[in-house]
Amino acid sequence: MVKGMTGFGSAHFSKGKIKGVVEIKSLNHRYFDITYYLPPGFGSVEDKIKQLLSKEVDRGRVSVAVKLQQKPFAAFSFNKAAARQYVTQAKALGKGLGLQNDLSLSDIIKLPGVVDNNDTTITLEECWPLIEKSLNSALKSLAGMRKREGQSLARDIQTQLKKMTSQIQQIRSRARIILEEKRKELVDDEFASFQKSNDVNEEIARLAHYIDELKLLLRAAVSSGKKIDFIAQEMQRETNTIGSKLQDKIVSNAVISLKSKIEKIREQSQNIE
Repeated sequence: MVKGMTGFGSAHFSKGKIKGVVEIKSLNHRYFDITYYLPPGFGSVEDKIKQLLSKEVDRGRVSVAVKLQQKPFAAFSFNKAAARQYVTQAKALGKGLGLQNDLSLSDIIKLPGVVDNNDTTITLEECWPLIEKSLNSALKSLAGMRKREGQSLARDIQTQLKKMTSQIQQIRSRARIILEEKRKELVDDEFASFQKSNDVNEEIARLAHYIDELKLLLRAAVSSGKKIDFIAQEMQRETNTIGSKLQDKIVSNAVISLKSKIEKIREQSQNIE
């Protein structure tokens, strides 16, 4: 079955004091395009993430976000020697300038070198197994949404195809009636010329063939959005030819209706992977 291109999946991960979430979003796009939102130092796993996504996604604009919601607290300490040096120098400066020293503790700890911040880093090696598992889980949810969307799109296209088949039959029947009427009105040479220039059997046969092809694509387990769009363009071409060959009100109305349904199929193909 065809798949849509819109979906969302997320999964949380945790290990000790490390907690985070992976989110994958996908939207319609002509090609396969990925945007990454990763923690600092995690850029080297972009290719691995792409390989995982490629197993489920052939087309669409995909964004992958890995968010660290909690990590070990950073360790810090006070450099008392640096603080004393600041205070000593400040007192000497105040005395030399005749100014009162109003240096407070909150002022001191803001000064460079007074607080040593030993930030606790999270290594990619310890996080990647967690992230990979969460990516697979989020990707599974994403794929489920895209599959359900594809089923909905396929049902809509099948409805359009069913209506088109009925209208094609209407055009075929009307074409026979027109020929029978012209046979009575025209002499043999004139009728032969009219029949040759107004014969739409070939176009009708092609439309019927394209409908069968679309039905097969809707059941195919491969990316088919671009193929559906291409076939719809060809259907539009054949329909235009029928309209130009048979100048008849009933046929014209049927052609207008056919073109409307073909356009709907083309619009839906933009949502299909």
